Amino acid sequence: MATESCDAVNMDPDMELLSDEELEREAESFKEQGNAFYVKKDYAEAFNYYTKAIDMCPKNASYYGNRAATLMMLCRYRDALEDCQQAVRLDNTFIKGHLREGKCHLLLGNAMAASRCFQRVLELESDNSQAQQELKNAESILEYERMAEIGFEKRDFRMVVFCMDRALDSASACHKFKILKAECLALLGRYPEAQSVASDILRMDSTNADALYVRGLCLYYEDCIDKAVQFFVQALRMAPDHDKARLACRNAKALKAKKEEGNKAFKEGNYEAAYELYSEALTIDPNNIKTNAKLYCNRATVGSKLKKLEQAIEDCTKAIKLDETYIKAYLRRAQCYMDTEQYEEAVRDYEKVYQTEKTKEHKQLLKNAQLELKKSKRKDYYKILGVDKKATEEEIKKAYRKRALLHHPDRHSGASAEVQKEEEKKFKEVGEAFSVLSDPKKKSRYDTGQDLEDDGMNMGVPQSENTLNALMVLFLLFSASGPGNFFFQFG
Repeated sequence: MATESCDAVNMDPDMELLSDEELEREAESFKEQGNAFYVKKDYAEAFNYYTKAIDMCPKNASYYGNRAATLMMLCRYRDALEDCQQAVRLDNTFIKGHLREGKCHLLLGNAMAASRCFQRVLELESDNSQAQQELKNAESILEYERMAEIGFEKRDFRMVVFCMDRALDSASACHKFKILKAECLALLGRYPEAQSVASDILRMDSTNADALYVRGLCLYYEDCIDKAVQFFVQALRMAPDHDKARLACRNAKALKAKKEEGNKAFKEGNYEAAYELYSEALTIDPNNIKTNAKLYCNRATVGSKLKKLEQAIEDCTKAIKLDETYIKAYLRRAQCYMDTEQYEEAVRDYEKVYQTEKTKEHKQLLKNAQLELKKSKRKDYYKILGVDKKATEEEIKKAYRKRALLHHPDRHSGASAEVQKEEEKKFKEVGEAFSVLSDPKKKSRYDTGQDLEDDGMNMGVPQSENTLNALMVLFLLFSASGPGNFFFQFG
């Protein structure tokens, strides 16, 4: 490399009296001292001495190259890049200068520019192994960028995160790659990781609009909409043309407004309107998992009020799919299962809730569901008689007369043996149901899920071979004593 003259700038007045040779010797002395500090890994002092050397001889390419190496060790890659570019401007055959410039471009994520630098090195020295390897690294980064772009378009955010992680292995100082990774982490619901990446960038550059946008995005997806809007506004202040921040800000405001309208309608008892408003809110941003989970749960609550129980169950399931830790959605779905007598499903949901939050209230809800499940596996005497669980004594008697008459063996004496057997079975069940529901003590035990055989209390129905005859006598006596003597009204 040719020796450059030392046209010093900003030099100490005493130094201006020195000849070029003296300036060169002084600059070399500073450079050697810088090298000594560099070897000791005291890069700050090395930087100071290389700067002094440059001040003495500002047209010496190697001094810029040395200072660039020091700046790279201090992770000041943009400053190092400037020194490298100055070095190769002064000497276009300076191989170390081209290598360091390429490395800075690579670390900052500019793989195309890095490739040009390494290709220039290979033009100067075709077998330079470092340039060959770094050129491969640059080509890999370009490929990962291409794959990430395709992945983002396909909403394959895991693929994008993978590609950015691989790219960052060689481009560790690239804010663009870090921001894209953070955005995809947020879209995957991995908010703490996304926040961490964005915060690291903001510590170095508090005005970075992309990092501000990602911070806002995380807050937005965690349903902290007011705080999110503040970050989006700040990002737009730094970069007025930031389209993603503008769209996110608009969605955040619209989502908040629509959700609040739905809540207001619900509180006012206008359930149909609330249902529609929550439905509209769900169309605003499918990526907002946490808020959408709440909206589905809210709509399920409205649906249960409107007796749309199956739809309410479906909405709760959607909410849980979005947020598996959403206890309120499990509780709402469990209640809907109870209301539709799907007790096994209700028990499963209440067990999930109780495992997560062991409160007295949740324990009682689980016990109630388990009791209803147990009761559901017995014969439903109310259903057999065709009466409601709140039926009066008189309604139970009337229903018994009607059902017993309907299934009485004498009514089906001319039917086939199969039909006679089936009707006989139903007649027995009617008598069994009546014997329990007409007895206040048995009915109370039955209603509370207790076993009727406990404490020596039997069903009150003869269990011998003469059961059918006994039931027929019971029916005859009861009907004969009742209004209209139903037994004699067979047609």
